Amino acid sequence: MPVWALGLNHHTAPLDLRGRFAFAIDQVAPTLQGLRAALSRQPEATLLSTCNRTEIYCAGERAEIDSTLQWLATSGGVDSQALREHTYALHDAEAARHAFRVASGLDSMVLGEPQILGQMKDAVRAADEAGAMGTTLHQLFQRSFAVAKEVRTSTEVGSHSISMAAAAVRLASQIFEDLGRIRVLFVGAGEMIDLAVTHFAAKNPKTMVIANRTLERGEKLAGRFGAEVMPLADLPGRLGEFDAVISCTASTLPIIGLGAVERAIKQRRRKPMFMVDLAVPRDIEPEVKQLQDVYLYTVDDLARVVQTGKDNRQAAVAQAEVIIDAGVQNFVHWMRQRSTVPLIQQLNAQADEWRTAELARARKLLAKGESVDAVMEALSRGLTQKMLHGAMAELHGSQAEELEHTAQTVSRLFLRGQGPRDPNGL
Repeated sequence: MPVWALGLNHHTAPLDLRGRFAFAIDQVAPTLQGLRAALSRQPEATLLSTCNRTEIYCAGERAEIDSTLQWLATSGGVDSQALREHTYALHDAEAARHAFRVASGLDSMVLGEPQILGQMKDAVRAADEAGAMGTTLHQLFQRSFAVAKEVRTSTEVGSHSISMAAAAVRLASQIFEDLGRIRVLFVGAGEMIDLAVTHFAAKNPKTMVIANRTLERGEKLAGRFGAEVMPLADLPGRLGEFDAVISCTASTLPIIGLGAVERAIKQRRRKPMFMVDLAVPRDIEPEVKQLQDVYLYTVDDLARVVQTGKDNRQAAVAQAEVIIDAGVQNFVHWMRQRSTVPLIQQLNAQADEWRTAELARARKLLAKGESVDAVMEALSRGLTQKMLHGAMAELHGSQAEELEHTAQTVSRLFLRGQGPRDPNGL
């Protein structure tokens, strides 16, 4: 059963294009239903969507890359030919290798970052609950998780990696002399904001406030760090109070507009404002970047910062690639074995049919009074003739140029390594 993967990520597509294909975890089930309906014979399918990537993994009777690309382009309102330039399509072993590298953090913007493994597990769980998983993709992802675990425990790939949240703190320290004197606003209360609050809290800023649509969730996060909470609706009026704004929500449209930031800067009397937009799609309108006294960074802007120290971990990456290579080989071997299952089933069915026929014939002979020895002799001869008939027919029917190969095959199957006699003597 072919396996294929189609995706776009921070290596192949700009931020705004990636934003068109961002799917929240609660959208996965209906999205997969639409995808499978658009492809033939309802293939197995899984959708992985994060800030830096959207990837579709499928397994079916035949690979349908073009149809998968067309469906993805339609879902994002993009021309399929234009989208093709920003996507990658992988088959079988290379699809498995990519999945293993993603799970291990080798394909992340932050080398070795651990969040992607959890996101992949969530995606697999959502696909399973949607009834879109099957044996092949189940094997692919369970092996991905096992490889990722081995990479994390056996190599130094993830050690000392700089997260996006840590990079945001580093950039803020370049703008403000003392982070202990700034007021920080966090917009959202998800995993990425949780990490950002953790890193900023270590610098003991003057004030930390969390704005979130759901106050209960915001209060839960704020309570761990002694931060304040405010309704998201209050953000435009209070934006000017903050020196730093870190935003990452699941909104499909920007929630911080150019006008709101212009008013905030005026209110601040031109004091600089540091802003980080970790969301895909964007939370902050891109035009804000053009304002004086505003330092706006996106996830792609932070890429240069998180690459620091990557060269020092290349030896660990090489070790991880060896582990991944072994995992790929094992998966491909499993796929090849699985491809013979229908043939094995046919062989067993044929053998059962022969056995049933010969037993019925033997019972008739016994009922007629034939001796047991004669019946057993007839039974064994009948089974032997049926089993050898196909091989004999191939040997007698082979052309001269095919005879040697046919003889070697028959020898391997029936003589168990004894080797064939001279084909000309058959």
